[in-house]
Order: sequence, then structure tokens, then C-alpha cells
Amino acid sequence: MSKETTRIAFVCVQNAGRSQMASAFGERERNVRELAESIEITTGGTQPADSVHEEVVEVMQEKDIDLRTRTPREITHTDLQDCEYVITMGCSAEGVCPATWSGENRDWGLADPHGKDLGTVREIRDEIEIRVDSLFNEITGEQQTDN
Repeated sequence: MSKETTRIAFVCVQNAGRSQMASAFGERERNVRELAESIEITTGGTQPADSVHEEVVEVMQEKDIDLRTRTPREITHTDLQDCEYVITMGCSAEGVCPATWSGENRDWGLADPHGKDLGTVREIRDEIEIRVDSLFNEITGEQQTDN
């Protein structure tokens, strides 16, 4: 793996809502911007749920992103070791980020969509989409001019 690769981790407690949405939007941005060779994305949770929350699957379908086959997974110290960015969704990465980790941790402070009405989940989704786009603009040095 080239040193030019930027590694991003999207982390939350259950890996069943916010981090799944962020990861999916990140994968989409990576593809649209043709950055498959230079950006790696991982996602996980500190206490993963059994499945992605139904309300999250539903609102992501509205964006033509299918999360039905995704399975929440545990994030490990090893997963984060070489990440330049660890993005938490409103929960701390404390106890997950390794002591020798030299990346940047950002907490986006987003509400948990689990059990919320679809309107609220859409608001959370839309905020995540904006933040992922901004993160990719920052990483690539691009300015968004078509909005």
C-alpha cells in the first residue's frame, strides 16, 4: 500500500446507523471522485449491533444507497492504527484509538438515529452527507463550487 493512501475510519457505538451512513457516503464520494487508489475507508463500532437499523436502511434507499446487506462490525485498535482520520459520530473514540496512533480524531456530535422518526433520521443523514463531502474536499484540497 502506497504512503499516498489516506485512511479514514467512521466509528460509533453500534455501527448500525451514523457510521454506516458516513461510510456509505464516503464510498460514494471516493468512487465519484475516482479516488479508489488513494482513499481507504473502514467502519465499525465499539459495541456492534446485530444489523443496520431499519430506519437508516430506509432513508439511505432514498439516496439510492442500499445498506440491507451490511453487517455492523467491531472496530479494533489494529483497524485504526494507520488511519489519518478517525471520525466518531457523537461518541468518544477513547479506549479504541491506540496510544501510538498519530491520526486526527474528530467527533461530529450527531444524534443517534435509532428509534427516531424518519424525518429526524433524514436530517441526520443529510448532515452526514454534507460532512462527508466537506471531509473529502479537505482531503483532496478541492473547493465545492457547484452547490
